[in-house]
Amino acid sequence: MVNEERLVRSFLDLVKINSPSKCERGVVDYLQPKLKELGFEVREDDAGKRIGGNAGNLIATMQGRLEKGLRLFLSAHMDTVEPTEGIEPVVTEDGIIRSNGRTILGADDKAGVAAILEAARVVVEKDVPFHSLQIVFSIAEEIGIMGAKEVSASDISADAGYVFDTEKPVAGVVVSAPSHENLLVKVFGKAAHAGIHPEDGTNAIIAASKAIADMKLGRIDEETTANVGVINGGKARNIVPDEVEVLAEARSRNEAKLAAQVEHMVRLFHDAAKEIGAGVDIEVKREYTTYRWTPEDAPVKLAQRAARTIGIEAEMINGGGGSDANIYNEKGVPAVVIGVGYGGAHSREEHIAIADLVKAAEFAVSLISESGAEAE
Repeated sequence: MVNEERLVRSFLDLVKINSPSKCERGVVDYLQPKLKELGFEVREDDAGKRIGGNAGNLIATMQGRLEKGLRLFLSAHMDTVEPTEGIEPVVTEDGIIRSNGRTILGADDKAGVAAILEAARVVVEKDVPFHSLQIVFSIAEEIGIMGAKEVSASDISADAGYVFDTEKPVAGVVVSAPSHENLLVKVFGKAAHAGIHPEDGTNAIIAASKAIADMKLGRIDEETTANVGVINGGKARNIVPDEVEVLAEARSRNEAKLAAQVEHMVRLFHDAAKEIGAGVDIEVKREYTTYRWTPEDAPVKLAQRAARTIGIEAEMINGGGGSDANIYNEKGVPAVVIGVGYGGAHSREEHIAIADLVKAAEFAVSLISESGAEAE
């Protein structure tokens, strides 16, 4: 049912549009008329204005001809990581699409966008029966899931949501994802000349280093991770540094474990600062909240049935990262992340097989078709 040539052409068109986070205008202008031509009610919200971008989230809605059935929600994000300027996709003889090696490809997540667009075209052309279908193409996902956070909960009416936004396998279902806490740590010492009277100073970098050296980081357990990612401090090599800033994070699919890890990190910073007479200020901010679904829940049951319809056994995956799905679940939309089939995301080695792109679009069509089967 999927038109492979049209799907590939749409994907190539999309990746050629330069759209780093907060600069998605070109993608919005490409998608909006196509969705309207299919008969969707399409609206661009004002999320871009609220986060300082040049475009908003694109929200498209279509009422199907069935009076019953699951109300379906499909989503993907329009932005990409950089470098993106001058993307030149290359189609190899063995059916792989990759960049020319100077940029990323942008399959994360324009493969998801292309798959959903093709699915929408197919169900309209083939008059596939369904109850209702909503599509959200979001902005600024790559820099903190900013676009999805700005989507109004009242804009979405769905019983099951599917965010096409992860790597292989195609139709893999991310049934759980972690909560994520960010830590902004500022350690305050006292400046002094490092060669003449260093004893008059209090070295903020030493305090931060002592804390980090004793900290449990990396893989804490099967559900929990932690990382110190950025350290900034000091003015010159001959000045005892009076301030250092540390950016850290912790994630877990278990809220109690996350709270314990954050408490551990915060306590070590306080203890190390106190030990040398430094001050410390710590801000802990929730980035997103965990979700967890079982095979008996509606989003997973529908995904499994849709996958089997196209000859795939959907793999259940416990995720370690966040996505728009975390935010939609917080807003009351039961959502999971779906594998689109790309590989090497966020690198110049990013690629996707045409066969996987086609299979992702077929899966999206099957989701829509099977959502209507719920009415039987």
